[in-house]
Formats: sequence, structure tokens, C-alpha cells
Amino acid sequence: MGDVLAGIHATWEFESDAVVIRFERGIRTPKLLNALRERRIPHEALASVTLSPGKRGTVVLHAVPRDGADPLMEAAAGQLKDGSDPYRLVLPAERETLAEYYRDELRTAIAPYEDLGPADRFLVAAPEGPQSFKAYDGKASFDGTAEISFRWFWTGASSEKWKAGDQTFRVRELSGVEWRSPEILDGYLRLVRRDGHDARPVQPDHDPASVVFGLGYGPVHESLPFAASVLAAIRGASDRVPVAVQAAPHRDPAGVADRIRHLGELHQAGLVTDEEFSAKKAELLAEL
Repeated sequence: MGDVLAGIHATWEFESDAVVIRFERGIRTPKLLNALRERRIPHEALASVTLSPGKRGTVVLHAVPRDGADPLMEAAAGQLKDGSDPYRLVLPAERETLAEYYRDELRTAIAPYEDLGPADRFLVAAPEGPQSFKAYDGKASFDGTAEISFRWFWTGASSEKWKAGDQTFRVRELSGVEWRSPEILDGYLRLVRRDGHDARPVQPDHDPASVVFGLGYGPVHESLPFAASVLAAIRGASDRVPVAVQAAPHRDPAGVADRIRHLGELHQAGLVTDEEFSAKKAELLAEL
């Protein structure tokens, strides 16, 4: 098609085999859409498209992805608010006739795929970032391909997590990701392992395979793209032959320096004794 339909916070470009969605950058644009920037949605990834009345004199063109086609929506599991749904294009009501035209054009384009059912692979690329974010009890980092790490904060992590120590997970050792929105009570990100560790504690704040959200930590625009990137890597790793020899995990010097700085602040505030400060600092330096 090649036509462009501009709405509020986003623009849809209609290609012959896909819809390219570009999100506006600005303070009025929902933060998740700001973070996503642009997404290419193949027609094969869509199950349906609808047009319905919106709020305050608007109409909403809504493309519905097939189950299993988009790692972002799989990770979100229906928890996104309407304003943050990347598949909704909001337009002024006076453009309803134009929106009806593109709805019908898109319905025709996706007709061959409507009865295919859930996708057996991801058809939409995972978000490129961010690859790290701060949760309430620790920092989660992902190298983009093979390894996820959790580094606990003294001020937020439970005693169970401190006893277990900082965690590193290989993507090929994982079977999935659980994301509970920070906009819902008790939000968290949990990594689901393949090796029988499914006898998990009920509370994520006791589980070393989880980081918990709250008090502004783990916001949707940071934690959800992270979860989607990890989920896509897990799906990709399931089809690859494991490598027998593994390199030792690399510690980020900047990350270690940040943790030592945080430890020093706790020490100056009297929350950590001299002995605890010296022992933990030596432990952190040993990671370099």
C-alpha cells in the first residue's frame, strides 16, 4: 500500500506485507510508546483489525496480534492500559471515514492469516532496549543474547536474596518470563527455569530468580521491553544446540563501582558496620 495514516502519538505506514508503526517522541506520548520508537508488524502477525469510538471525539483503529506472534504482548499478558497499547491508533472523529478505508484495506491484507491460530514463532522483533533497569530490590541486566543478571540492593533485597547472593542466569537454562505490571499491586519480573526449580516461593521478594517493583522502580517502559527481549532470546535459544564450553561471566566495572559507592553511602549513614563495609567491599572488588 505505502500510504501513511497519522494519529495521536503514532503514525501507521502501510507496506505491501506489513504495517510500520512509528511513535512520536514527546512528553505527552506514553512512556512505553516513547521507548518502543518504531515497530514493523507483518500482516502474518495480525489476527484482526477493528474500528471503534474512542474518548473525547476520537475513533480508535486497533490491530489485534495473533497469540504468540509478538514477544512484547506475550510478556504483557493483557496487563497494558489502553493508552500504552502499541496496536491502537487514536484519530480525531472527523477522520473516521478515512480510518474505515484503512481498516478495510488491512482486513483484506490479513485475511489469509486470520484462521491460522497461534503463531509457532515470534513474527515481530523484540524491542531493542533497555537492557537494564532498577527494580526495588536490585538491578536487572541483560547482555542481549545469552545472560541475565540480578544484583541485589542492600536497602531493598530480602534476607533470602542476600543469602543466595547475586544471580546470573543463562538464557538457554530458562523456559520463560513472568511479568506482573508495576501498575498493579505486587509487581515483579520472574525468570522461569527449565531445571526443576519450579517449586518456587509464593512471594517473589523471597525468590532469587525474581526482582520486585514498587515506589517508582521497574516502570512499564523499562521492565516490559526488558522482559520481551529476554523472552525472545529464550525462544531463539530453544532451537540452538548448546555450546559445551562457556566463558566465565564478565563483571561490569562501572556496575561494581556503583555498588561500592552505594555501600559507602550506607556506611556513612551508619547502616553498615566497619567490618561489614570492609568485607563487602573486598567481595565486590574480587568480582573485577
